[in-house]
Amino acid sequence: MKEIDLVVIGGGAAGFFGAINFAEKKPDTSVLILEKSNRLLSKVKISGGGRCNVTHACFIPKDLVKFYPRGNKELLGPFHKFMTGDMMEWLENKGVALKIEDDNRVFPASNDSQTIIDSFLNESKRLKIQIKTQQTVTDFYPEGTGWNIKTLNTIYKAKNILLATGGNSRIIQEQLNKLGIKTLPNIPALFTFNTKDIRLKDRAGLVVPQATIKIAGTKLKESGALLITHRGISGPAVLKLSSVGAVPLYDKNYKFTALIDWVIPYDAKEIKETFTTLQAEHPKKHIINTPLFDLPKKMWSSLVAYTKISNGKTWGEIGKKDLNRLTEVLKNSQIQINGKNTNKEEFVTCGGVDLKEMDFIRFSTKKYPNLFIAGELLNIDALTGGFNFQAAWTGSYIASQNIEV
Repeated sequence: MKEIDLVVIGGGAAGFFGAINFAEKKPDTSVLILEKSNRLLSKVKISGGGRCNVTHACFIPKDLVKFYPRGNKELLGPFHKFMTGDMMEWLENKGVALKIEDDNRVFPASNDSQTIIDSFLNESKRLKIQIKTQQTVTDFYPEGTGWNIKTLNTIYKAKNILLATGGNSRIIQEQLNKLGIKTLPNIPALFTFNTKDIRLKDRAGLVVPQATIKIAGTKLKESGALLITHRGISGPAVLKLSSVGAVPLYDKNYKFTALIDWVIPYDAKEIKETFTTLQAEHPKKHIINTPLFDLPKKMWSSLVAYTKISNGKTWGEIGKKDLNRLTEVLKNSQIQINGKNTNKEEFVTCGGVDLKEMDFIRFSTKKYPNLFIAGELLNIDALTGGFNFQAAWTGSYIASQNIEV
């Protein structure tokens, strides 16, 4: 069998992007993409609610890396070589019009992920990249200066391999371990928190605009909007915390105490001063009917009720102990979390190839210079907003420019 210049294992975002850019740079070479399923670019298809959040409009590398709990140091150099703006320019040069939304997420102007998929497939066809689906790779190992790649019914010979199989690639990780390349277990990196706390009962859909959530006994702490769900709490603050704290929360089996400050713009002193003013100026006003500190009315009533302050009490009828309890609930609610909730974002995982195994100048392994890895197979992950795709684009692009034949 003739040796193929580049075999890409994985027909997803990183795999296609790496194959296309390698074939563009070296048009007279042979490129083969092997995909284990019968679907190509499946994560591109479903991402962003079917619209494909291709990247994020953050154009400064040192700012961009802050969105990566794992891989931030390693990505700083690569982002100077291929950045968000480079990806946007690349797509627009291929005829894909883009738009930047108010939250800086970047989507195709068509609002349809199929636009990205069609672009990649058309480029692959133009560049004569061979694509084979339903090709489960069972083994790969070096032979001479190249590689043998075994599937269920075929052996391919390759000068170079680009691994782009995504997270949870158990067979691929086992083969890497046999080659002496360390991998880390794959665990969820974006999820919501389950709780049956009485304060949240019948409050699904409420959004607290500015809250801080901490994990008791740790240094984990994040701020942002907090959403009450039917099963617990979600929103930017929780998702960011679950990403940053993916490993320690996994170690706790997702059972822990969350400390929530529902009103972070206001400190305890400001809160007590507000209470004192209300006691003096509105003594007959009912507490339960006086939502304060930008809290939704129903959330305010839940927190007040939790302090055991009677629904009928007015500001003039309560004493210092009641006000201290209410302040404590607003600034430091202890909520027991008992599990995580599967949601549309949980296809993001951390774990995979230990970053110490990689040469990030080339996105190749240190042990095997002609074995390249990009995408979620690496222990790199980010918050939602196009950041995970950008890491995949950057890694596979740099790999494509360093593959030698």
